[in-house]
Amino acid sequence: MHATDPQKGKLLIAEPSLTGDLSFNRSIVLLAEHNTDGSVGFILNKPLEYNISDLVDDISANFEVYNGGPVEQDNLYFIHKVPHLIEDSVEISNGIYWGGNFEKIVSLINNNKISKEDIRFFLGYSGWDSFQLDDELSSKSWIVINNEHKSDILQHATPALWKEKMTQLGGDYLLWSNAPEDPALN
Repeated sequence: MHATDPQKGKLLIAEPSLTGDLSFNRSIVLLAEHNTDGSVGFILNKPLEYNISDLVDDISANFEVYNGGPVEQDNLYFIHKVPHLIEDSVEISNGIYWGGNFEKIVSLINNNKISKEDIRFFLGYSGWDSFQLDDELSSKSWIVINNEHKSDILQHATPALWKEKMTQLGGDYLLWSNAPEDPALN
C-alpha cells in the first residue's frame, strides 16, 4: 500500500499530526503533478456545500463541488475520466485526467453525456513550491500511497476515505481512525 516517492497519480494521506490544519486535516490528496518545480494536487474527500450550478450559471446539474485545497479558492478546477469527450485533457495517471475544454464540459453535462461519476469539480487546489512537499514528507506530515482505485477513485473518495485508509494502515493509525476530528473536544 505504501509508496515511497510522491509522483503524479499517487495519493497523499494527511498524517494525524496535521490535526488543526483547516485545509489538510484528514485529507486525501490526489497528486496531479510533482516535479522539481513543485507539486499540485486536489483534496478528494472534502465536499463543500455548493453544487456546480451554484457556481456556473450555464450548468443545470447538481454535481458536488469539493475543496481542492487552499490555493486559488476562487477558481474552479476539475478532474475526470472521459478524455475521449473532453479535448485538451492531461492525463494524471491510471485513467484520471485534469482539465480540458470547459465549454465542452458545460455542453456535455447539460446534455447528460457526463455523469457525476465521470467528473469532479474543485474550488482551489493544493500546491507546494519546489521541494516543499519533500520537506513535508520528511517531517512526516503525509503518507504517500498508490491509488489502488485507479480511475474509480472518484467513486471511492468520500468523506470517510481518510478513516478507511487509517484503518488499512493499521498499527497506531488504527487508533487515529476512531479519534474525533478535533481531539481537544474529546
